[in-house]
Amino acid sequence: MAEMLNSPGLLTMPRSPTSSEDEMAQSCSDYSDDCASDSSREETIYETIKATAEQSLSRMDDISTNSLVVRILIPDLQQSKCMRFNPDATVWVAKQRILCTLNQTLKDVLNYGLFQPASNGRDGKFLEEERVFREYPQPITKGVPSLEFRYKSRVYKQPDVDEKQIAKLHTKANLRKFMDLIQHNQVDKVLKLLERGIDPNYHDSETGESPLTFAAHLDNMVEMIKVLKNGGSHLDFRAKDGMTSLHKAARSKNHVTLTTLLELGASPDYKDSRGLTPLYHSVVGGGDPGCCELLLNHHASVCCQDENGWHEVHQACRHGHVQHLEHLLFYGADMSAQNASGNAALHICALYNQDNCARVLLVRGADKDVKNYNSQSPFQVAIIAGNFELGELVKNHKETDIVPFREAPSYSKRRRGQSSGGNDLSPSSLSAPRVLLRSNSDNNLNVSQGPTQPGGPPSLHRSLSPQLLQQMPSSPNGNVVVRTMGRGARSRSPSLSRLGEEARRGGAPAQRQQPR
Repeated sequence: MAEMLNSPGLLTMPRSPTSSEDEMAQSCSDYSDDCASDSSREETIYETIKATAEQSLSRMDDISTNSLVVRILIPDLQQSKCMRFNPDATVWVAKQRILCTLNQTLKDVLNYGLFQPASNGRDGKFLEEERVFREYPQPITKGVPSLEFRYKSRVYKQPDVDEKQIAKLHTKANLRKFMDLIQHNQVDKVLKLLERGIDPNYHDSETGESPLTFAAHLDNMVEMIKVLKNGGSHLDFRAKDGMTSLHKAARSKNHVTLTTLLELGASPDYKDSRGLTPLYHSVVGGGDPGCCELLLNHHASVCCQDENGWHEVHQACRHGHVQHLEHLLFYGADMSAQNASGNAALHICALYNQDNCARVLLVRGADKDVKNYNSQSPFQVAIIAGNFELGELVKNHKETDIVPFREAPSYSKRRRGQSSGGNDLSPSSLSAPRVLLRSNSDNNLNVSQGPTQPGGPPSLHRSLSPQLLQQMPSSPNGNVVVRTMGRGARSRSPSLSRLGEEARRGGAPAQRQQPR
């Protein structure tokens, strides 16, 4: 291929896509399968999240008159600060904004969340990351409202929780046994351990998986996943590699598990440490295209892109996943989206000789004359790459060959994820109808497309914080007090032990420890 690029009469460029795109595709396709140490991987995750957050700060700052001022308490750092948030942005964006203000790093920061203390007779809860901030009304009668930024752990709603007894459960042997029981699908025994008080939000020391992300890899785990969820597992609790159970199910092409998690209230738009969604992983991994369609049917966004600007349509074309590409286009993916090299999906087809994907794009109305940042059309890229038949296919395509979609996409109408005992699901908590970025071919539609049916929001974790602060109000109606693990050595937050070490050493950075 290198000889072809330098041959007389062929187009040349400062950075040929046939060399740079290969490298980019490799980096996009392989997800953190390297042998990096846990500490270096964690630092990389933290820096990636902060970099992503800094990119969104400009959007967050344009919130002048409609801004929401909230006091953020960070128990693990013993800090508090008043911050201004955009009420129309997601909780995930607000979480990133907080990360940009920290002057100390938190261990396993992806598993920190915003917690709303109990008020007005309602238990405290962690805010669902993919819901809009405005959907969580803040009490204003007592001055500036407060939220806590804390590590997610199990909530104990029994009034007589014995913290010492629960702490004794969390030995390495018991946590290893818990994972073994999940692997062998011993639902009854897992349930008994959960009833005794074990916290299922932790990382296995060998695999880095949480119990829920581990179960999502396996087959016939529907009942196990339900037991874990009802036993306190947070659906958005991430494994050490930064992925949720929904990401794991998508990568495993496990349609049944995906369905179960979505029905339990998981959001199809959860982000991993690179900001990638389960849909993105489903498209990269291929396999059952029904998994891709299921996520789209549950209102998955179709505008995700990685650090090199690759959208889902780029990945579908890179790997030749034709049916996935059809689903993406039908649900409004932008086939004209360009990556960091300016290549649209048709350029990627031309580069990797994916003629079937190219036919789909052309039939659905892709612009065959679009230029990348080296002023090359898909036809020219195909010729440079030596894919002459595909080049002829692009060259000979006519506008009369375009066939538009003749029907509108369907969406799930059910309200997802009302947690057990919850009463927070109201009409205002339903997600707004999605505005589709229709592909070029859909501009020719003659059928009337009414508003898309709104899908339900991810479930609200009706849970209380791992450590109780004095600022946290108690339930005014005499409701059952929700108990969690206290601070100190028995806390499930992995940051506290490290920060305590630093304090004892006079502020010197401590060696990162494995979460228990």
